[in-house]
Amino acid sequence: MTDDLPPVYGGEILHVHLDTGETETEEITAEDARRFLGGNGFVAEQVAEHVPVDADPLDPENVLAMGVGPMNATPFQSTSRGVLGFVSPMTNGFFDSTFGGTLPQAQKTTGFECVVLHGEAPELSYVLVDGDGADVKPADDLAGLETYDTCQAVREREGVGYDTHVLANGPAGENRVRYACLLHDSEIREGVAGRGGSGAVLGSKNVKAVAVQEGDFEPEPAGDLRGRTVQQMGRLMEDTEMLQDYGTAGLVNPINEMGKLGQHNYQHEQADPETAERISGERIREEYVTEDTTCANCAVKCGKHVSVQAEGITEAKIPEFESLFGTATMQEVYDVERVMKANDLCDRLGMDTISWGVTVSFARECNEDGLLDDADSPHLDFGDADGLVELARKTAHREDFGDDLAEGSFRLAASLADEAEQYLHGTKGLEYAAHSPRGLKGMSIGYATATRGGSHHDTRPTLQYDGEHDETTEGTPEFAARIQHFTALGDSLTQCRFVSEGGWGARVNENYTEAINLATGWDLSVEEVEEIGERVYNLERLINVARGVADRESDTLSHRVMHEPIPDGPAEGMYCPPAELDAMLDEYYRFRGWNDNGHPTEETVDRLDLDDVASAVSE
Repeated sequence: MTDDLPPVYGGEILHVHLDTGETETEEITAEDARRFLGGNGFVAEQVAEHVPVDADPLDPENVLAMGVGPMNATPFQSTSRGVLGFVSPMTNGFFDSTFGGTLPQAQKTTGFECVVLHGEAPELSYVLVDGDGADVKPADDLAGLETYDTCQAVREREGVGYDTHVLANGPAGENRVRYACLLHDSEIREGVAGRGGSGAVLGSKNVKAVAVQEGDFEPEPAGDLRGRTVQQMGRLMEDTEMLQDYGTAGLVNPINEMGKLGQHNYQHEQADPETAERISGERIREEYVTEDTTCANCAVKCGKHVSVQAEGITEAKIPEFESLFGTATMQEVYDVERVMKANDLCDRLGMDTISWGVTVSFARECNEDGLLDDADSPHLDFGDADGLVELARKTAHREDFGDDLAEGSFRLAASLADEAEQYLHGTKGLEYAAHSPRGLKGMSIGYATATRGGSHHDTRPTLQYDGEHDETTEGTPEFAARIQHFTALGDSLTQCRFVSEGGWGARVNENYTEAINLATGWDLSVEEVEEIGERVYNLERLINVARGVADRESDTLSHRVMHEPIPDGPAEGMYCPPAELDAMLDEYYRFRGWNDNGHPTEETVDRLDLDDVASAVSE
């Protein structure tokens, strides 16, 4: 560890070369800690440095970087979160995917702020990381195991139970389903790195799991960080009451009441209230929840376990709001028990419920319009709950039409008649999450410019649901950009988005500045803290520009969002026509200091101290 690096940092990056099993370490400089902070910033820097711009996401040249931040394993609330950085097989651009549980906190104690997996193992393997480094261990006998079973098998093999913290791939990742995810089954709560295809990347590296055992490193905040977090606890618990009661499933009813919840592959945005109630957080809580669960160092307990006797489920993770959108409302499937079965299968098989669900709903509309052959693609009627469950299995194993679904909706559309493109619901190759780009203007420009494509973790919908920039474009591009700074900062700390928005504020503010300074001993201003988020976001953009997937043409929205107004309900008539998006892009690019094609200018790169990164990704 360098002498001038604050002692909240372990200070090392561990590189694991899967082909040989060799490892090496490098020190994190104090300069890079202040530039990129941790987590998201660190993994983006690793992708920029190590992945050639022409590398295919499923080639060995891609990396999977696991990062933690300066606040992990400190009193700062809900910072047992890890960040995975990689080039996505969905978008061909940079992607970061976060997850909770206990593994990130354990990784922090090893002293390795980043663990970077390079190359491809010669046989199916798992990687064990501890304070001394990493071992690549054979795992041929784990082939085909589901995620929970893989976690259990690795824990048993290492012989220390839940003190071995495992992030596991499922059959979907082994079969290179492009949106395969990774699941961490901890003693207190599951964590899922859900979006972007991290499971497919790990599968392409012939790795079944990454396991972490705790080391001896203990972060030492420079000031009274514990006292400062105690001051924020009252607001945190008050503002997250809905999450404590219902988890994110509690959003179903209020967002449906706004008329901004996608139905029938987004043809409509409101269900009958009695219908929506059938899959609501309130109903699931009353009839199926067995216990509240939580990540390490978090009092909110937004996780829930459910039991569904009719489906043979004794303990499963409650479907998140995003999952209920993808697997219920977009499908017109309101049999909540079948929906929970489909979601549990996705968790066990290792698939992103959003991309999978939206891909299925896209295929169902294509089938409805006669663009698919019923004989070759069964189970594609809207409302078919049993077919939904069957398609989850077939997709993960790439069986029959599941092989087409495994490629995602954009690649499926490319194989069909041109008309199919008008039914897509996503941007840059990634299906949209549950927050309406027609009904929320901030999501219109936010999705269009998102590094990750159709992800709601770049520009956030939270403030828009409170009436900020939901139905106006005035000032909305700057709003979207600054929320992108906020999310990049939060994922670099790393802190759970629910806790940060609920307890500390949904914009970069004095609360975060004070906490970072107490942790590190720095003397940053609010403007300097926000600039960290801006720097990280521009770093991500530079990677994507170099890969040819970020420009004005790609900063767009799907056909339905730009050409078909919401047909009915409270938000009737809302959409984002091309001229409106174009005007917002002009304003967004000006605010960011990007050129007319959406590329960061030399002046912006220099101002944000990214010259070295810009040079690296252009080589």
